Amino acid sequence: MSALRKSSFAPVADDRTRILILGSLPGETSLRAKRYYAHKQNRFWHLVGALTGEDLPALDYEDRLALLLHHGIGLWDVVRSGRRKGSLDSELREVERNALPGFTATLPNLAAIGFNGTTAARIGRAAMGCDHTLSLIDLPSSSPAFAAMPLAEKTARWLALQPFLDQR
Repeated sequence: MSALRKSSFAPVADDRTRILILGSLPGETSLRAKRYYAHKQNRFWHLVGALTGEDLPALDYEDRLALLLHHGIGLWDVVRSGRRKGSLDSELREVERNALPGFTATLPNLAAIGFNGTTAARIGRAAMGCDHTLSLIDLPSSSPAFAAMPLAEKTARWLALQPFLDQR
């Protein structure tokens, strides 16, 4: 079976966005559901919930996105499209990056980018280069495939984004 070309979703961000969280490319469950972080074992909504103080896993998807924007958090992916069997980043081939510098330039309040996992960090840091003033923060992956780190440790590391939150 050959690897199919898969594409990222549209970004979720607006003029209030202070933190942009970038994943690599949505996994199979998310692509089928057409929703960011749809896999039930993915800890993304728990981690961002700890960051914002909101019970995001208890909410429906549209309410989750609205609360992220309310807190100044945007979502997108570093990969625009690529070939991949399954959901593992290690299977990504023929990667086309999203235009991160151009997109981030449209976000007037953006202060930090959090990379969700090592693949997102590697591709995203290369795409951003060094011609910016943003804080770039590598985060442990929220993916169930990265089970080597306990949730408590992941949560503590994700809290590095807290100083960039829009304090309302």
